[in-house]
Amino acid sequence: MAREPLFRPAATDRLDPFVVVAGDASPRDQRDLMERPFFSLSKSRRIRPILYRAGDVEVQVQGLPEHGMATIWDADVLIWAASQIVDAENHGVRTSRLLRFTPYQLLTGVGRATGATEYRLFKAALRRLQSTVVATTIRQGEHWRRQQFSWVNEWEERSGRSGRVEGVEIVLPEWFYRGVVDRSLVLSIDPHYFRLTGGIERWLYRVARKHAGRQPGGWVFELAHLHHKSGSLARPSDFALDIRRIVRRQSLPGYRLMLERAQGPERLRILPMVAEIVLDRSGDRFGERSVDRLGTSGAAIIGTSGAGPSGHRAHEAASNPCGASVPGALNLDSNLESNFLEAQALGVGVTR
Repeated sequence: MAREPLFRPAATDRLDPFVVVAGDASPRDQRDLMERPFFSLSKSRRIRPILYRAGDVEVQVQGLPEHGMATIWDADVLIWAASQIVDAENHGVRTSRLLRFTPYQLLTGVGRATGATEYRLFKAALRRLQSTVVATTIRQGEHWRRQQFSWVNEWEERSGRSGRVEGVEIVLPEWFYRGVVDRSLVLSIDPHYFRLTGGIERWLYRVARKHAGRQPGGWVFELAHLHHKSGSLARPSDFALDIRRIVRRQSLPGYRLMLERAQGPERLRILPMVAEIVLDRSGDRFGERSVDRLGTSGAAIIGTSGAGPSGHRAHEAASNPCGASVPGALNLDSNLESNFLEAQALGVGVTR
């Protein structure tokens, strides 16, 4: 007997399904999602919206009271989907916003167990992703306009007689899909990212990967600027405590963190641990290079944290606690709103 489509023709009459076969693609993230507050950083249900502005860039995120706002753990679904799309296109496979896959593929791909609890949490994540409404002016061109969408436009599941979910189809928003098929808007991330358990910790890794990349000088943020950039509901003092705990643990794969308090406001320096590996547009490695540039975010004065006049740090970078390097290319082109000079000119602000 022929299998009936999961979606009614009226909903997907112009979409051919992209069927995920293997599901073990290298993880990739979408740049815009890495540097701006699109997700709740708490596992508790968040109703209060995120209202963020930086120059002409606006982001508004709201979640329905029934389900709450999508969390940074729910974003694993989008990271996994982006990884599958990029990997398929690298191999000449035609993709689509309509993805067909099994929950097992996704759960194992993001390092989760595959028991009944994980399947239940996966379905709850899909509900939050669908019920979260995002409005943004990002990537709208010269004559910008605000675009509104949900992280998952539609989703449907197929279950066996036992009630176990055997297959899922989701429809991704066009805004997200365009940002994935454009390789310049995608960065590879360390697979150990999925082992990070804290919401701020996960968010901070994505910020580090986006801004610090593999630049030898890394990137510097004032903690107050980071707090605004995160969209977190935590008080600034509690947020700073969380950052200090992460610095003590040194848990971000591929990066070393240092706090600097010698002059002015407290700052966080993010330093890469290995040399830059440069990839071409197909994702293949063709060489290495380094950029002798120090980026700053909200930091007017750069301290040296006890280092002598010839260096920016007092100690050599520690070995990677996860034993993995951070792949990917340079990412200096879209950091303007986090550079402290640009931020002052643009008037960065966020309401949580």
